[in-house]
Amino acid sequence: MLGGSYRDPKKKPQVTPDSGPRSMRLEGQETAGQPRVTLLPTPNGSGSSQEFEGHWPEIPGRSPCVAGVIPVIYYSILLGLGLPVNLLTAVALARLAARTRKASYYYLLALTASDIVTQVVIVFVGFLLQGAVLAREVPQAVVRTANILEFAANHASVWIAVLLTIDRYDALCHPLHHRAASSPGRTRRAITIVLGAALLTGIPFYWWLDVWRDADPPSTLDEVLKWAHCLTVYFIPCGIFLVTNSAIICRLRRRGQSGLRPRVGKSTAILLGVTTLFTFLWAPRIFVMLFHLYVAPVHRDWRVHLALDVANMAAMLNTAVNFGLYCFVSKTFRVTIQEVIHSAHLPCSLGSRPEGMGVEPMLTPPGLPKGAEL
Repeated sequence: MLGGSYRDPKKKPQVTPDSGPRSMRLEGQETAGQPRVTLLPTPNGSGSSQEFEGHWPEIPGRSPCVAGVIPVIYYSILLGLGLPVNLLTAVALARLAARTRKASYYYLLALTASDIVTQVVIVFVGFLLQGAVLAREVPQAVVRTANILEFAANHASVWIAVLLTIDRYDALCHPLHHRAASSPGRTRRAITIVLGAALLTGIPFYWWLDVWRDADPPSTLDEVLKWAHCLTVYFIPCGIFLVTNSAIICRLRRRGQSGLRPRVGKSTAILLGVTTLFTFLWAPRIFVMLFHLYVAPVHRDWRVHLALDVANMAAMLNTAVNFGLYCFVSKTFRVTIQEVIHSAHLPCSLGSRPEGMGVEPMLTPPGLPKGAEL
């Protein structure tokens, strides 16, 4: 799963198919030719006690889940509120894209669709269903296949934001080229290419190791995958965001210095908000992931365990905050949201009327006698 999920500290230890011989010796479990023994707890982050060395199987200390059920409650609220909001956002952006045929609305629609997939695959299937409901008792092949979808959804969301950034940069810094080259067909092709590339780049993460279960030092493959994750979803996109946003801000400042009003469009304001929120909300996860890789593993240190729980919650919050940003910046978006809600409410109102009460097909202007229809 994407960096792990909520793990119940009271769960019985499980044997994974790819576990080595060391992990087969579990607490309180009989093995061939050995009596049933009970292990005494060892301090967190340390190996087996020297006092009982040679009599008890050697098991690495497991960090407790300090957050308890808080992640489960948090992700349930996030899914219950964020998913309907994102669906409403998608409908509104689809209307605006069809009405205006602007590239920015197509990119925002694709970004919202990626957030919906992220919430379903990562928050619901990964954190809630696999982590909390099934207590991680899921076949390894299913977990690894879900990894592909999780990382592909993340890559799609981030790199569609990169497309939006490049589009806004081109519109402000090279307006003539943007007007000549921009078209709905070209925008849809760019989005399709990014979605296909995101799915392909998610395939190597089939071999992503679970940080909660992995008791062995990171292998070369694990280190490569974790660095690929950090580069693909954070360092490279944030580098592009920094360069393009800096160029946009400098362009607006030059307009102000030349006497022209530095007008910041709604699309540009939304872009700056989206990229800033992403940068701050995803920074803790990347930091904790590298800390786990080189300093202290999650399964040994409860502080790193807690930090990764909090970092994952902050990163997933990024999938639900864009609706508030769009409403704050764009009056057009707010009006469209009201239209969507009204159009969804109107059929319900008409359907709830008693039989025999319908809307009159003819209008009767005031002042005309009854029966004189227009």
